[in-house]
Order: sequence, then structure tokens, then C-alpha cells
Amino acid sequence: MFEVLATAFEHQPSISMPRAKLTVYLPEALWIHEISTAYRDATFRVSSVLPGADVAIGVIELVASNPVPILAATDDHDDVTDIELLWKHDETAVLQVETTDPSVLAPMQRAGVPMETPFEVEDGAVTWELTTSADRLSTLGDAFDEQDIQYRIEYVHAVDASRAENPLTDRQLEVFLAALDAGYYDVPREATLTDVASALGVTKSTCSDVLHRAESTIAHWFAEDHGARESHGQ
Repeated sequence: MFEVLATAFEHQPSISMPRAKLTVYLPEALWIHEISTAYRDATFRVSSVLPGADVAIGVIELVASNPVPILAATDDHDDVTDIELLWKHDETAVLQVETTDPSVLAPMQRAGVPMETPFEVEDGAVTWELTTSADRLSTLGDAFDEQDIQYRIEYVHAVDASRAENPLTDRQLEVFLAALDAGYYDVPREATLTDVASALGVTKSTCSDVLHRAESTIAHWFAEDHGARESHGQ
């Protein structure tokens, strides 16, 4: 499927690269599949990943009414070799997990497709947004197929190098618009960061991180698109 879409992009010279969103169904043997399906009400947000040939390390923000049994179940899993609690407050815990089964990340490495973070794992599935070349997108699909990793393409559409129409990811746009609608950017401010996070059903730290990334992207995009950096330096 990816190969067909990638070929279509190759025959449109005005398009520099495709942006894809896909849902990947994690192999049942993976610890994160087992834990996320056993604790469906919990949120597993991966903020960073360090993949390797035989091991992968990830920093995960866990939000649950009681994180303790989830931490214990994760620690008991066979392919988890190390788990370190980095921070905990009320219903939120940040942990670093090392696993000996990085198989779901192997197709990304083989295709040379950078993994965008943060992303969430929900009920044994993960949704990734990717911006890469048509060739690499096709290679990624082949790699998933060869490892029998099931996936669903949510969309593939064109973006130019500057992403002029919308420089934000779908998640960043969702959070930014929620903050805008709530009055977070009004003067005087009509809503707090806590209000925005509550409306989205996420933690304050998650909301702050995504919103900061969105604001940074918009600021840099505006400066580059309007030549503000060049004129400022003159």
C-alpha cells in the first residue's frame, strides 16, 4: 500500500515530500502491548526513544489513577531488563524503560525514517506521524510487512519543505487550537494551562510540552516565512 502511494508522489515533481500518519498494531509479545491492553484507562506517552540493534530505551510518562501496579507489572515482564522511576506525583509517573525486544522499531531504522515524539500507546497500538521521502516511506511499508507488523494508513498527503500551509503536527494543532478557543492567549488571559489540559484530558506537563513545541514551531516558521531573521540581522 505504501509503495502505491509513494509512487504517486514520485510522479508529482512539485511535491517535495509526503507526510503520513499511521496506526501500528504492536506485536502481542511486547511488554507495552500487554501492559497497555491490561490497563486501558491509563495513558502511556513516549517522550523520547533510543533504539538499538538488541535493546531499546524509552522515557515514558504514565498517567493512571494508581500507577504502582502498572509499574510492578512492567518490571515483571520478561523483555524489560531495567526500569527506573524518574519522577512521580499523584497520578503521574515518568519512567525510563529498557527492553531487549526493539522489534517494532527495527522497520523505522531500516527505512531511515526519524521517529517523531511525543506519541501515545493506547490499547496495544501506537499512532505515528512521519515526514520523509517517498522512497523511505515505501521501504518502511515493506519492512513492516516482512516482520508481520500490522498497520493502518490514516492518511498520506503532500507538504512542501517549509510546510507553509500548516507547520504543526496534528497533535500540536489540536492542543494549540484548544488553548486558543479556551482564551489562553487572550489579553487578559481567560484560561490557565491547567484549564486547557483539563479540557483535553491530559496532564498539565503534557499540555505544556506540546504547546511549547507548537509555539516554537510557529515562531520559527513565521520568522523564516517573512524573512524576519535576515532583516533583523541587517
